[in-house]
Parts: sequence; structure tokens; C-alpha cells
Amino acid sequence: MTASRSRAGPADPGGRYGLLLLGLIAAYLLSAFNGGRLAAGLELGLVLVVLGLTLRTSPLPGRWLALTGAATAAGSAAAVGGLLTGTPTGDGLAELWKAAVLLLAAALIVRRVLAQPTVTIQSIYGALSAYLVTGLMFAACYAAMGYLMRSPFFADGQPAATQTFQYFSFTTLTTLGYGDFTAAGDGGRAIAVIEALTGQVYLATLVARLVAAYHMTARQRGAGGAGGGDDDDAPGPADVTGRRRR
Repeated sequence: MTASRSRAGPADPGGRYGLLLLGLIAAYLLSAFNGGRLAAGLELGLVLVVLGLTLRTSPLPGRWLALTGAATAAGSAAAVGGLLTGTPTGDGLAELWKAAVLLLAAALIVRRVLAQPTVTIQSIYGALSAYLVTGLMFAACYAAMGYLMRSPFFADGQPAATQTFQYFSFTTLTTLGYGDFTAAGDGGRAIAVIEALTGQVYLATLVARLVAAYHMTARQRGAGGAGGGDDDDAPGPADVTGRRRR
């Protein structure tokens, strides 16, 4: 009974993702309503803030945190230099760096969520944050291809900008498939297929299971409170896999 109580205790205070989720929404809205070069620099800054918040909740040891911070600072300085050149190559390299940073952030968030012994509301926030990070990461990949490739990224001469890349990314990730923007080349289509599969698998497995396990935990806590006492034979809270723990 003691072990069950320890697992049912409060969530790790380091795993709070509400602020991270708000930062991601702010980064998306900033780039959606302002596609200028200043907005691109500010968006890169917000991406770094997102990574910083992710590292703050990460269980990585201090040495790895320092190495990751140093590498991020060096790469971000190079990305800012690429933006300042005002050339398609510089912009493309900056987008590639942004995609790498977002990929790292998504991997750290998912790892942290899966490492939690119990499912809390912060686990749901973390899963949603990783989902938004994934959409932004694929948008950065599309933007890098648009800047670095000689041929247009979209078919039928559709305009290629930060807003359209993000719009195309999230409609692909959620498999809405409006059809107003379509990748012209085989490379863009292949990445779009990978993103669509990633979005479907992510929602159908991790997010759905987290929500189910969270509701199961809430029902068990409500039943425990209604019973008015401890029961050594009562099942413990649900874990990330949705199974009952003892």
C-alpha cells in the first residue's frame, strides 16, 4: 500500500507543460500574422525559448544540458547569420536548424511524458505540445526545401511563405487534406506522407491512450474518495499504457 501511494503522489513539478503550450501557440500566431524577416528572427527566438522550457523539464544530467545549451547557442548564432545574409541559401539553412531544434524538443517532451509513472493533466499538455512542435518542425523542413530547391515547392505556382508552409504542414499532420496546396516534387510529397502517418499514429496511440489513462485515474480517485477509506486490494492509478498499477 505504501508503494501504491508513492506512485499516486503529485506529479513532478519539473514536468509542467502549460507554459510551453502557450509559447508554442504564440510562436505559431506570430509567424502566421507576420511573415517578414523580423518575424522570422523572433520566431527563431521563440523556438529557442521552447527548447529552453523543454530542457528545463528534461531529466538529462547537468553535463548533457550544458553541452546541449552550448551547441544550441552556436547553431543559433549561425542561423541568425544566415537570416541576416538575406539569401535563399541562408534562409534555408536557418530553417534546417530550426527543424533540428524542434525535432530535439519533440523527442525530449515525448521521452519525459512516457517516463512519468502516472498520467496527469501535465502529461496531456506535454503530448499536445509535442504535437504542435511536430507540425512546426515539418513546416520548417518544407520551408528549407522551398528555399534550397531550384524548382517551386508547391504545384501550380502557389505562393511559398512561412504562413503557407505552416498551413500546409498542419493540414497534412491532421490529414484534413484541403487540397489547395500540394507539393510539386517527389521529395516534398514523400515528407508529406511521413508527416501524415506521424500525425495519425501519434493521435491514435500516445494521445488517445494518455487521455484514457487520465480519465481512468480520475475515476479511481473519485471512487476512492467516495469509499471513505483505504483498501489494500483496490487497484492503483493508471500508468501511461492505460493499465492499472498496484
